[in-house]
Amino acid sequence: MGLREEARAKVNLTLRVLGRRVDGYHDLASLVVFADCADQLALEAGPELALTVNGPRASDCGSTADNLVFKAAGLLAERVPGLQFGRFILEKRLPVAAGIGGGSADAAAALRLLARLNDLALDDPRIAEAARLTGADVPVCVASQSAVMTGIGEQLSAVRLPRLPCVMVNPRVPVETAEVFAALGLRKGEILTDVTDVVLSRRWPTEDASTEDWLRALQEAANDLEAPAISIQPLIGDVLSALRGSAGVRLARMSGSGATCFGLFDTDDEARRAAEALQADHPQWWVHAGALG
Repeated sequence: MGLREEARAKVNLTLRVLGRRVDGYHDLASLVVFADCADQLALEAGPELALTVNGPRASDCGSTADNLVFKAAGLLAERVPGLQFGRFILEKRLPVAAGIGGGSADAAAALRLLARLNDLALDDPRIAEAARLTGADVPVCVASQSAVMTGIGEQLSAVRLPRLPCVMVNPRVPVETAEVFAALGLRKGEILTDVTDVVLSRRWPTEDASTEDWLRALQEAANDLEAPAISIQPLIGDVLSALRGSAGVRLARMSGSGATCFGLFDTDDEARRAAEALQADHPQWWVHAGALG
């Protein structure tokens, strides 16, 4: 029968770029939550590591050999002698190169499956190291729980948010993360804001805060990659305009490096009606009505 895991979409409610390190990586501070849409990953134990990709977005995934599922599994195998693995079967549903961590979520799901197969704890430092080396978004996707993510993605602080009805929209155009960061034009070693100052100055609402408290706090924040991403792919601006024109929307913003954007609503019914209207007006777009949390 095999083991199965969901690879839930990651959404950056906020994203600040604090600077660029001398090694070329960018320091970030981001409030990350997870959506109720996901890829599906299964693992059938066997003697060889293999991957089969199917599903509605399978043709967008590129070469199987370059898939982050393979990378994560290989990195863990280097750290765990005698690691059992087998054939992964990925049902690809989420848009790719979309700013919602689809590939990272798949890699994290692979690590969770391998942990289950090999009786490893998810907090095993070897899993954490494999996740960090696979990609910046993989560590937060391993737990797939709301968190403030700092550094290059490896520093995580848990945070609890209320359930947020939402609409997610992707215009079905890929946006390369490296290209968006390059458009920022930061030199190696250029510091914009110290990460400690950001973490200390940004006081998110407490665990028992209302949805209204959270919406007010989120409206005071931003995604620093939104402007450079729109300069590369103007369709993102069209998506944001459409979301911001939806009845009942409280906040609309881009996630990650784009092109996926999200709108937050007070109720599931408002989100559903907005999604239906957006899909009717833009049948070529990927539109999902659901919730973040």
